[in-house]
Amino acid sequence: MNSDGSFERYKTRLVGDGKTQEVGIDRGDTFSPVVKPAIIRTVLTLALSQSWSIHQLDVKNAFLHGDLHETVYMYRPVGFRDPARPDYIFRLCKSLYGLKQAPRAWYQRFVDYVSTIGFVESRSDHSLFIYKQCRDTTFLLLYVDDIILTTSSEQLRRSLVSLVNAEFAMKDLGRLSYFLGIDVTHHVGGLFLSQRKYAKSIISQAGMVSCNSSSTPVDSKSKLISSAGSPCEDPYLFRRLVGALQYLTFTRPDIYYVVQQICFHMHVPMTDHMLALKRVIRYIQGTLDYGLHLYKSSSSSLISYTDADWAGYLDTSKCTSGFYIFLGDNLISWSSKHQATISRLSVEAEYCGVANVVSEAYWLRNLLLELHHPLTTATIVYCDNISVIYFSENPVHHQMTKHIEDIFMKGLPQILFLDFRDSLSVRPPNATTAGVY
Repeated sequence: MNSDGSFERYKTRLVGDGKTQEVGIDRGDTFSPVVKPAIIRTVLTLALSQSWSIHQLDVKNAFLHGDLHETVYMYRPVGFRDPARPDYIFRLCKSLYGLKQAPRAWYQRFVDYVSTIGFVESRSDHSLFIYKQCRDTTFLLLYVDDIILTTSSEQLRRSLVSLVNAEFAMKDLGRLSYFLGIDVTHHVGGLFLSQRKYAKSIISQAGMVSCNSSSTPVDSKSKLISSAGSPCEDPYLFRRLVGALQYLTFTRPDIYYVVQQICFHMHVPMTDHMLALKRVIRYIQGTLDYGLHLYKSSSSSLISYTDADWAGYLDTSKCTSGFYIFLGDNLISWSSKHQATISRLSVEAEYCGVANVVSEAYWLRNLLLELHHPLTTATIVYCDNISVIYFSENPVHHQMTKHIEDIFMKGLPQILFLDFRDSLSVRPPNATTAGVY
């Protein structure tokens, strides 16, 4: 299908029955070349700040390029059987779709080639490749068989695309516009990332096409617990919708907290959990056109914010901590999750939250160093807990303090939620610049 949902073409392929494979016999370790979302947003931010072109490529039959090192046999498919040798089977020399090791074989084949033309595999993410020769710079992001390529010049882009295309059959899809189900709209100020089509499909799966919208995705007056209501009538539908919502958070950090909370109840979903999920869907119904804006701005500063909700998870009394990080004016990384251990004091929970965001910021600084864009200033970490700030400087301090409310730790009233959502650059598209190239 095309990005607008219209029909493009039929496609079929031969697929192996990978579920019958056994570890150590006909397969080894598995690996899927999937680049992290934070890296995609970081690379797009750098490309915007330097006015580089951003293109997308698609590898045709990517897995068939991989070489198999294990001995794998397969029955011959219908239409390819020799009547004179009905008992003969195939021995596979190339990886095939459906085999457990096919993604790893394709990835290794790709790495082996691009390293010969000057690309270096990133240490921060094995699906990021960097080309640097004098003033020429290229970043290549690999997501299975989809590629985002941004280069410092058009001549360099054409040269590299020609080299890669000579080794692998590829389709140059032009300027980045539709990647992994995400619509990318170019406008004067930058990029607008939207999953509108995907969000509509979630609403349709839930059977809520004509539902009323909700102004916020979560109830601010109550929190979910395991024994909330009676068992859900259709747990399979619940899990399918939650999984779909997880991918929607790629461009919708405003629903990240509540989706994370619902995920903890996927094993035994109850009616209250389904009601919470339906509220998220009603919220999406009213904000279908919303998405994440990335602006053309300075990328010389990394600023992070963190907070924690002490004993926020009622079932175990564990804390929920969250953070979000801006590179310049662009939101590139965020998180909301339960802490691994129970914190006895509020300051412990806040301190663990600070430790988490510092770890993420440290990883991002190393990433930017690899991308030949080192930061010359320190990363600022904002935390609302004075005791944690004192404790970070001097472990003698133990005083606790209150928290400010944050979108990644708890449900908020409508006015606060809308204000936080806007600060995260989650807004509707720019109507006046729609279609500008």
